[in-house]
Amino acid sequence: MSVIARTLGVSRSNLIERATNPSKPRGPYRKVDDLVLLAELRPIIDQRPTYGYRRVTALLNRQRRKESKPTVNTKRVLRVMQQNGRTLQKHTALRRTRTHDGVVVALRSNIRWCSDQLEMHARNGEVVRIVFVIDACDREIIAWSAIAKSRHLRRDGV
Repeated sequence: MSVIARTLGVSRSNLIERATNPSKPRGPYRKVDDLVLLAELRPIIDQRPTYGYRRVTALLNRQRRKESKPTVNTKRVLRVMQQNGRTLQKHTALRRTRTHDGVVVALRSNIRWCSDQLEMHARNGEVVRIVFVIDACDREIIAWSAIAKSRHLRRDGV
């Protein structure tokens, strides 16, 4: 312990005291004006309960600028809202599993249709777009259209 004390340039008794008596953890930080700030926040939160602390801070600071008061830090608004249970529930971003397996089922013909389109680029610069509609029950093509972009040719299967 004495080698460490000499290296750090502190007394050995100071190191022993710190090792045996750990410092007390600090309590929650509170400013004197937090109750005043909470009184300003409550009407905003009550009027717009779905707003998070960032939007609430923006509205509060807009109101304070109109009254020529200094603006409030976003982190302070978050701390005051958390200490008083005024924050929104955290979003977990958990999404439901995919229920659609890619199979489209229709019990009889002409009830559900599917459509798709594709585009093919030729070497000479022409672009051909093909659009078609399929009956989901019997997979029959109901209508189709092919359009060549550069020559404006149009052939319809309807």
